[in-house]
Amino acid sequence: MKIARKFSTLTKEEYFFFIDNYKKYSDFNTLGLYRSIIENEKLQLTDKIEVRDCAHKIFKKTFEFLQLKDPKTYFEVSIIGQEVTKGDEESIWNTIKANQQKILADKKIRHRNFGDYSKHNCGREHCPYNGLMIKQGSWLAYGEMHFNSDKSKFSGKIKSDRVKKARKNKQQIIRKIIDTE
Repeated sequence: MKIARKFSTLTKEEYFFFIDNYKKYSDFNTLGLYRSIIENEKLQLTDKIEVRDCAHKIFKKTFEFLQLKDPKTYFEVSIIGQEVTKGDEESIWNTIKANQQKILADKKIRHRNFGDYSKHNCGREHCPYNGLMIKQGSWLAYGEMHFNSDKSKFSGKIKSDRVKKARKNKQQIIRKIIDTE
């Protein structure tokens, strides 16, 4: 069976019904479910919290993976109904980053092309590349997933330049000594 409706048009009771019977529907999408909780204008704040908690009972593991796939949605769903200061927001984002690194390590995933990170999204409304799947490191890439423990791409080049300069200086010093004698 198919739902054949946008999640953002559902009422609270319909959310509960579809969440409880999600296996019966071939077009059920958990990412769409969590995004719709944020976007749904029919729901009051308390209803959104109830729907989120109901979805967490069944899809908690999938929700945790959203930190990697779509961190913005994860953040927005996590803070529904909370007053968040700038400091709280920064600490939540730092936690998300740490969890992203942990998930990648636990699942032994080496690439970082997931969800939002695998698509061009420059923020301009009429950009012809919006939504285009891109390769990691491409000039079309808008954002990258990076951690403090990552090595610099340029560290090898910097080291080779430093060694080359030291070698040239050493040869110049030797020449000066030979010339003065």
